[in-house]
Amino acid sequence: MATHGKLRRERGPQADHEAQVKEMRWQLGEQLRCLELQGELRRELLQELAEFMRRRAEVELEYSRGLDKLVERFSGRAGRLGGGSREHQSFRKEPSLLSPLHCWAVLLQQTRQQSRESAALSDVLGGPLAQRLSHIAEDVGRIVKKSKDLEQQLQEELLEVVSELQTAKKTYQVYHMESVNAEAKLREAERQEEKRACRSAGTEAGPLRKGSLKKGGRLVEKRHAKFLEHKLKCTKARNEYLLSLASVNAAVNNYYVHDVLDLMDCCDTGFHLALGQVLRSYTAAESRTQASQLQGLGSLEEVVEALDPPGDKAKVLEVHAAAFCPPLRFDYQPHEGDEVAEIRVEMELRDEILPRAYNIRSRLDRQTIETEEVNKTLKATLQALLEVVASEDGDMLESFQASPSTESLKSTSSDPGVRQASRRRGQQQETETFYVTKLQEYLSGRSILAKLQAKHEKLQEAIQRGDKEEREVSWTQYTQRKLQKSRLPRPSSQYNQKLFGGDMEKFIQSSGQSVPLVVESCIRFINLNGLQHEGIFRVSGAQPRVSEIRDAFERGEDPLVEGCTAHDLDSVAGVLKLYFRSLQPPIFPPELFRELLASVETEAAAEWVEHVSRLLARLPPPVLVVLRYLFAFLNHLAQYSDENMMDAYNLAVCFGPTLLPVPAGQDPVALQGRVNQLVQTVIVQPSRVFPPLALLPGPVYEKCMAPPSASCLGPRGGCGGRGLLCLHGPHGPGADLPAGGRAAAARAGLRRLVAGRARRGPGTHPP
Repeated sequence: MATHGKLRRERGPQADHEAQVKEMRWQLGEQLRCLELQGELRRELLQELAEFMRRRAEVELEYSRGLDKLVERFSGRAGRLGGGSREHQSFRKEPSLLSPLHCWAVLLQQTRQQSRESAALSDVLGGPLAQRLSHIAEDVGRIVKKSKDLEQQLQEELLEVVSELQTAKKTYQVYHMESVNAEAKLREAERQEEKRACRSAGTEAGPLRKGSLKKGGRLVEKRHAKFLEHKLKCTKARNEYLLSLASVNAAVNNYYVHDVLDLMDCCDTGFHLALGQVLRSYTAAESRTQASQLQGLGSLEEVVEALDPPGDKAKVLEVHAAAFCPPLRFDYQPHEGDEVAEIRVEMELRDEILPRAYNIRSRLDRQTIETEEVNKTLKATLQALLEVVASEDGDMLESFQASPSTESLKSTSSDPGVRQASRRRGQQQETETFYVTKLQEYLSGRSILAKLQAKHEKLQEAIQRGDKEEREVSWTQYTQRKLQKSRLPRPSSQYNQKLFGGDMEKFIQSSGQSVPLVVESCIRFINLNGLQHEGIFRVSGAQPRVSEIRDAFERGEDPLVEGCTAHDLDSVAGVLKLYFRSLQPPIFPPELFRELLASVETEAAAEWVEHVSRLLARLPPPVLVVLRYLFAFLNHLAQYSDENMMDAYNLAVCFGPTLLPVPAGQDPVALQGRVNQLVQTVIVQPSRVFPPLALLPGPVYEKCMAPPSASCLGPRGGCGGRGLLCLHGPHGPGADLPAGGRAAAARAGLRRLVAGRARRGPGTHPP
């Protein structure tokens, strides 16, 4: 019954979160639909206007031809008017003498002029104006598509951040449950110790009784150490959850309050201006040909002058308020029994929190400067783009306003004018592409700024609270405890196989380490000190220091337990890359190189992941365990790209040549891009590429690690706080099997995984 009640309590916040995410997904879909609808409406409007111009041109042409026929008909009649006498001929030469004849001649001349004006207007309406409207329709469709693609990208990034929030929440719940269980075990051990102490006080303490008391004391100490370790992990996981929560809320608010409006502006870029210029040209042409329509043209001019992009945007937001209003903020959902709702800066975490806050502040300052520079470039580009759009229609409008007759407008369709218009359109498209690119950079930078600012404010509040609490805690006790922890004995050993430059599978079999010590120790050191380190794996470390650390690992020692500081992060990262780069054979065997790259090139994304998973299933289980551990760490590291500037692509650039070197005889320049794409996709989706723990027993990377503690040290150095699930421990998967049995079970699990995926077909995954 208690279990069912617990599930109901957990299902409530989870359902609220899913409903909130579902509502956000609906909003995002409505936004895309609304933008697409607005673009379609604009294109339909422009097509209707172009068709109107063509039909109106046909009408004007028919009217011009009718006037010509009328003039020719009455000109013949006027030649016969009054007969052919010399007197009348002289009167025709002297129009002033016969005013009716002169009036008749002026009327015919005026009719001819009106016919020419109508023909010229027909050429203008059916030529430049209709063609310009078609060009504007193409421009609108192109920029709406680009804006839609950009909005889809922003929405995917937003949903990815929301998904990371759910992952952080689950991680926090797992570590909190472990902390609660460890505390319960500690309390149970303390009660047992109190019972023993009471019984020993009432009876005479013999040798057996003293031994029992000592054993109980050691049990309490051990469980107390376990409790502190799990409590620290829980605190770190909670801090990450709260930071992720603040980051998500800031990103969502930034997207709904700023990004959507800017994308709507991007969709409207040049549309109102170009449409206004075309309609002004039409107004000027009509005003020269039909004076009777001045009142209607004045009304149209007023409508053209009333084009208001901000007003249109406000109307769209008002009509579609349900799609564009910012959603509710994500509330902090503590795990049951946890009353802490704020970031805690424990004494043990100050060495991690303080540098992280400083790094975020530095990153925030740099990002602010970069975003301001991009914003300046964006505004200048927008101004240039509007000038290009205005210049194409401004020439036509000026010719209407400056020329006394519409006949002169025929010259606008000449060959030099067409070539100049083509060059101008090419310049407009280039400027437009650059503008959209800069807008993407600006929106991305502003989103990063919002998330970094939210994290920085949270950390500053936590540091200020920690400073107050620090005065109440003895710093000397913490320092002694830290020194005692950092000086834990690390027994060294010698291996039968070479570590650097050797065969990793043989080394694992000979050393008994499921994950080589150099891998897990370097990853643990980076997890504890360098997840936020800017340029991790991209900046080279000091070569003497790299060699020193490498030699220590070759001797079987762990030099990262003591003697290394955060200043050695780049060197430690260099050692990790050096180890994988020096493996012989490489961790990705050369015989799989061609098949892996062929799948990237030919298959869809979902099928590609399944195919890569089947290819990697051919690897020996020990190698596959190490790969799963490494890529889970790289995926975790990429989640801090806002601070360390190392997203999945940048990490793939660093690890692509290291893990998957191009075989001899092939062009590395041509293939390196696909290699990096392969590694990037594995970093993004390690859970889909590698088999789960149930099918492949072995160490699993943990996101929240704790420093090494004495309770973790075993006969061979133990887990050493490595932050992994170990097969050698009494509770690890496969602990009841011998070494050979564990390997056989792993291979059998891989065979079941491949067979199950083959039965399910592509695009499916085990639960």
